[in-house]
Amino acid sequence: MLPDIDSIGFHMGVPYGALWGHRGMTHSLLFAALVAVFVGAMLQRGDHNHSQSYWKTALLLFAITASHGMLDAMTNGGLGIAFFSPFNPHRYFFPWRPIPVSPIGVGVFFAARGMHILWAEVLWVWCPALVLSAMGWIFRAWRASLAKESTPFGTLEKHQENRLN
Repeated sequence: MLPDIDSIGFHMGVPYGALWGHRGMTHSLLFAALVAVFVGAMLQRGDHNHSQSYWKTALLLFAITASHGMLDAMTNGGLGIAFFSPFNPHRYFFPWRPIPVSPIGVGVFFAARGMHILWAEVLWVWCPALVLSAMGWIFRAWRASLAKESTPFGTLEKHQENRLN
């Protein structure tokens, strides 16, 4: 939800299509990268021995933050997403746009249109996210089971450990 902090600009008179307007700079890939680097660093503060986990965390944070703009580019309203801001102010949509645009404000969600929007988000956002999460969980469980399988040299886990030493 962090990229939608730009909606505060509506109340401050920032034009929708401006660099800091809605779906502008805070929806860009640069913003996602900066969030990933800085939040990743804050999470790793004091833990200088785990640079690999820092980059994994930063990559995950980038994907999470960038996905907001990607999903917004699949909506049927607005001016598009400024993926390449501040270098290129052009706003983009994806050709396939199955998600109805959410209005800014809470009032509409208590009407029929709000239920239609929520249902579309469940169908096009939450269900795929759950499927991907389940696939990730299954993959990790599968890899863990492989690591515990025996090999002629002991467990695969022990063999990999010996290879690294």
